[in-house]
Amino acid sequence: MVVHFKFSALKQGRLYEYVVRFALGGLATVVAGLVADGAGPEAGGLMLAFPAIFCASATLIEKHERERKEKNGLRGQRRGKAAAALDAAGAGWGSLGLACFALALQPALCLAAGSLVWFAVAVLMWRLRRELRFGSPS
Repeated sequence: MVVHFKFSALKQGRLYEYVVRFALGGLATVVAGLVADGAGPEAGGLMLAFPAIFCASATLIEKHERERKEKNGLRGQRRGKAAAALDAAGAGWGSLGLACFALALQPALCLAAGSLVWFAVAVLMWRLRRELRFGSPS
């Protein structure tokens, strides 16, 4: 699977779905700010790591994939679950990359160095996943 951006996918969503995603992300940010004010920036930073829109996006991915298959007269439950599972795996790999970003981001380092570490770990983990799933090309 090659990762790419599909502009046509934006048309599949409904306005209320995007509003829900935006609202959940904003709510998580506000809660993180309140936690940071009360318990300190370390606790607030942990709250920012909470995947605010993951639950909403996983259910929407499952729903859209299922509907797409059913539109063609096929049962789409399995495809919907598989698409949501793939999204969850990507979120997990991204979280690992974010953790490495946090470890690399010391006061002496700049944001660009931390971003490069995050990107490298995320790409390496994606490739490792592909290698484990599909095996090495001959």
